[in-house]
Amino acid sequence: MVPTLDEGEGIEGALAALRPLREDGHEVIVSDGGSTDGTATLAVTAADRIVAAGRGRARQMNAGAAAATGDVLVFLHADTTLPEDADRRVLEALGDRPGWGFFGVRLSGSHPAFRIIERMITLRSRLSGIATGDQAIFATRNLFENAGGFAETPLLEDVDLCRRLKRRSLPVRPRSVVTTSSRRWEAGGIVRTVLLMWWLRGAYALGAKPERLARCYRFGGSTEGEDGA
Repeated sequence: MVPTLDEGEGIEGALAALRPLREDGHEVIVSDGGSTDGTATLAVTAADRIVAAGRGRARQMNAGAAAATGDVLVFLHADTTLPEDADRRVLEALGDRPGWGFFGVRLSGSHPAFRIIERMITLRSRLSGIATGDQAIFATRNLFENAGGFAETPLLEDVDLCRRLKRRSLPVRPRSVVTTSSRRWEAGGIVRTVLLMWWLRGAYALGAKPERLARCYRFGGSTEGEDGA
């Protein structure tokens, strides 16, 4: 399930990478939040279903999950690429029990700092059991629905979901990584973006409301969902 908002520049390539999964019988759903750049039109031939949802990544992912017919849900950001045989890796990690999990992450940029950041993200999520959305969170449908799905907040919906899933089941982690775009760090500055992400997560852990943090995040120069280190 791929949530999109004005991803016209890269959506065709992102969905082309999922073609092997479609050929193996897996469903690819695009949940669009009202793109004005033709994203939904570009996605029509490369997805099994296009869902029109209200703007907001959490709302879009809930809408996509509701439209899906499979027993396992994978939430994949448009700028994140799954590893080869991702379906096999997910199913093997889950086994035959209700569960959930996420991948380690590699950033697409070549700057040496990205190698440090991606290791920090992977290590932090492994130790905490809490992932961010660019790690391709996946869950069995029953567990996802029993946990209440994504809270439709403007920020940190991924962290909130992981907390609730973790109360029901410890996460599993396939022995592979996804590759996600480093555009956020490149646009906002590496150090500045990392510090902003740390501050957001720390403030949230101390009880700050996602609505207030979202305003700070936009002020910090981004309009995307929070997915950083």
